[in-house]
Amino acid sequence: MNPTDSPIDWVAKHVKEYIETDGRKGHRRWGVTTLLLITRGRRSGLPRRTALIYGTDGERLVVVGSNGGADAHPAWYLNLLAEPSAHVQVGAERFAVTAVEAEGEERERLWEMMAGLWADYERYRTKTSRAIPVVVLERAGPGAD
Repeated sequence: MNPTDSPIDWVAKHVKEYIETDGRKGHRRWGVTTLLLITRGRRSGLPRRTALIYGTDGERLVVVGSNGGADAHPAWYLNLLAEPSAHVQVGAERFAVTAVEAEGEERERLWEMMAGLWADYERYRTKTSRAIPVVVLERAGPGAD
């Protein structure tokens, strides 16, 4: 079943371009790298796809649940809380991942790294009282696809 793309128009256009070009267009955008994340909807059970800025920490991918500084967590993050198994596309490569929320000192270190990649994260943090999650995506083992 094909995933449902983000209902946000500019995100859906980004995803479409990324898919159509196998990541040649869209992987690098706004001076940063982006990936496509496919989660399972926590209520619908259906696959959902969005584009996110990412960083790397060794072999791990790191994403931030900023939601532009809104007071609500992004849907993709809530979906990962319910089901941490997901899929990503990074450029042309597609693979299964397991999501783990960073905590404590690791979270702070990864937050600094991500804010260094995308300075607006610091501005988003001032707009909300919620703790903006930092999520690590670890490649799943063989047979996880």
